[in-house]
Amino acid sequence: MSPGANDRPKLPGGELRPLPKRLYETVTVAPAASAPPGGERPGGEPDGYRILLDGKPVRTPAKALLVVPTRALADALAAEWRAQGERIDPSTMPMTRLVNSAIDAVRGREAEVRADIAKYAASDLLCYRASEPEGLVRRQAEHWDPVLAWCREALGESFVVARGVMPVTQPEAATAAVARALADYDAFALCALHVMTALMGSALLALGHARDRLDVEAAWAAAHVDEDWQISQWGEDAEARARRQRRRVEMEAASRMLAMLPRPRAQV
Repeated sequence: MSPGANDRPKLPGGELRPLPKRLYETVTVAPAASAPPGGERPGGEPDGYRILLDGKPVRTPAKALLVVPTRALADALAAEWRAQGERIDPSTMPMTRLVNSAIDAVRGREAEVRADIAKYAASDLLCYRASEPEGLVRRQAEHWDPVLAWCREALGESFVVARGVMPVTQPEAATAAVARALADYDAFALCALHVMTALMGSALLALGHARDRLDVEAAWAAAHVDEDWQISQWGEDAEARARRQRRRVEMEAASRMLAMLPRPRAQV
């Protein structure tokens, strides 16, 4: 849902296209011009903020105006644009890529994205346990059992836990509870949650993080119990380490974006 450095367009010979030159000097944040006079939310907050490059509004790849709901998120985007050098490198702009995805790919498709996150819950990482070795079994239980217990309390439903890799059918009520828990999330929050879910292979970890049950470090560690066990036994190669670091940057950007958005009504 959020492109990375490897998604840059390529020339016919396969080499990456040059990064676009930076053609702007100043980056500012302003209330959204689309808001009519008096078009403010309760409390006087403007109806969104936009990023201006030399006074001109930024647009998404699909040419939509880039408008975000909070000043904090707008400031974070502006910081990414200011940090660019002679050329604009999207790989160093994870928040901007997320916002572009939220506007171009999620807005108007919120129901589909909620359903896709709930689909992850139907085969959630936390529900598939190793039968051995004992050390891995113990680590999975330490990281995953508290999250499943929280789910039972917060969602009012239980998930089936199985040993091995054979598919297990989750109760329809459990996945429906995940979908209901996402009902009040807007396109920006759903984009962040979908990215975190895909990166971790767990809708339950993503939801637990969104609901402040887990901080980003604990959620990431829980998502990598199996991988970390393998590393402890066999070591880690440089390519895998670099890939994991890129994914961690995306995870942290999604977490930061979520923290900068208004909390859903059900959690206020």
